[in-house]
Amino acid sequence: MNNRIDIRLQNISIPRVYQHLLFWVAVYFLVASMYSVQTSFVISLRNNLIFMPVQIAYYYAIAYWVIPRYLFVKRYFVFTLLLLLLVVISTLATRSVGLTFVNPYLIRVIPIIDHNYIKYNQLPFSAKLFDIESLVNAFKGVNLIIGFVLAIKLFKMWYERKQAALEAELSALKAQVHPHFLFNTLNNLYALSLDRSPKSPQLILGLSDILRYMLYECNADEVLLEKEIFMMQQYVKLEKLRYEDRIDINFTITGNLKNKLIAPLIILPFIENAFKHGTSEKTGQVWINIGINVTGNHFKLKVANNNPERQPDDDETSGRGHIGLKNVMKRLDLLYPATSKLKIMNEDETFLIILDMDLNIIKQPAKQLINV
Repeated sequence: MNNRIDIRLQNISIPRVYQHLLFWVAVYFLVASMYSVQTSFVISLRNNLIFMPVQIAYYYAIAYWVIPRYLFVKRYFVFTLLLLLLVVISTLATRSVGLTFVNPYLIRVIPIIDHNYIKYNQLPFSAKLFDIESLVNAFKGVNLIIGFVLAIKLFKMWYERKQAALEAELSALKAQVHPHFLFNTLNNLYALSLDRSPKSPQLILGLSDILRYMLYECNADEVLLEKEIFMMQQYVKLEKLRYEDRIDINFTITGNLKNKLIAPLIILPFIENAFKHGTSEKTGQVWINIGINVTGNHFKLKVANNNPERQPDDDETSGRGHIGLKNVMKRLDLLYPATSKLKIMNEDETFLIILDMDLNIIKQPAKQLINV
């Protein structure tokens, strides 16, 4: 009988202390293997175990004390002095450990026929400690692996700080969307309330739904494309309540929206801009065309509206007076730097925005089927 057992691969999280422990175990065996060619693997394991505390203390002093407290806060002079001090201390400590624990052991377990080596080890401890050639070898030994590890650590620190700054900037940009949208919608509500329009309750209810979406679902880095577009449709319905028959809106959607992810509120400013700077600034019959096409993971948005009369220097691409567009252009540069393309065409009769971007696709959970 064949039974299928579903085994779902899950992310395995290793505690940070065990990650460090595994790393130093790997370094320990790697260094021991490198130096085993001079003696034997067993002897190299023993000697490297004695040197390891110096290397570990040297690494953590630089990576978790000197670099964060002095280099990253731009205290370069103190950082340089402390770094040089740690280099000197680690080199002398390595040399001292070698003279105290390693060399005597090697003399006992390995037949020494080099009389110069035997004579050298009979010198006073201070003379051997400050021997220039031996100090250079100790310096190379303690910095051989630590230099490489510190380079990795510095890159990791730099990347994490860059990501933190990027996330902070994105959070600030996303936060600007809420008050900007709310300000414009409250203006619409105020205009309806002046006329005591019966549509005011509908506008308030629709605004409540959109704000709920913004507050509770837009905190993630990405949201479902279906949900995002649905909320854009709700926003358009709110605007229709205000302009009634004076506005002609054509909102078309083609392609498969399922299993696609998009940055939240990334397309709202384009639609909002069409209403704010198109319909609200022009009297008489106005029109807005919104087209969304999804092909595979490629997303294309077209928003066109009849253009109000503008001054020669009133160009949307300049960003003056258009907080929403300035905001979204910055977010696109941060979130989709290599996978998005934005075109803004400000003509006499028509204002057109075309956004092309590649979206992430939801991957189905990995399953492994085993026949029993």
